Amino acid sequence: MQPAAGLIEQKNPSLVVESIADQLYRILCDRIVNGAVAPGSRLDLQAIAAEFGVSRTPVRDALFRLERDRLVETRPRSGTYVARPTTRDIREVCQVRKGMEWVATGVAASSMPLDQIQDLRAEAVEALEQANQGNYEPFFHSDSRIHREIVEATANGRLMDFRTSVEPFVHWLRVLGATGTHRLAGSTNRHLEILDAMADRDVERAQKLAAVHLDEVEAWTVADMESRLIRT
Repeated sequence: MQPAAGLIEQKNPSLVVESIADQLYRILCDRIVNGAVAPGSRLDLQAIAAEFGVSRTPVRDALFRLERDRLVETRPRSGTYVARPTTRDIREVCQVRKGMEWVATGVAASSMPLDQIQDLRAEAVEALEQANQGNYEPFFHSDSRIHREIVEATANGRLMDFRTSVEPFVHWLRVLGATGTHRLAGSTNRHLEILDAMADRDVERAQKLAAVHLDEVEAWTVADMESRLIRT
């Protein structure tokens, strides 16, 4: 059985940068969070193994990681399915992000270079102008960059790993309809307030605004879920 292009057989572990299971995890995660595989879809382990020309073992390992990320769920005597996000998922993810970003924003408010803060601010303003003209991608890029660079400013590896673990779910919700166009102005204005507080080196105000922002994101996303604007 020959592996599909891009998948590497693990002949010598010391020479392999990324295992087959890791590669499968990335591919399947990308398919889910970018909407190629819809919520509720069944994932056939044998079909995936055949598609990539691998054994079932790395597929199981990849699916286990996706289940740990809450992107798939295994049903006894039924199989593995792409999860359907719930309001409980939204609340849990927003709550952990709130704690993480409260800490990160406090550190970033003290340490992030002012030119970086100003660059993030200018990009956010431009992104909102683009959104007002019907081009929404710059907002999503700006939104993701602001949150990512605030966490990266901590230089805390564990905190960055933690953010990485929840980011696929956050992106997935966005693809399913969260952070709809009716929310862009509110999110951008809050981002600007946070960045302005950081530029003023006002740690307390920046942290408070970051916490308020995540509370708003939670409330908005739950409301959109309940009104069926998020496609699950």
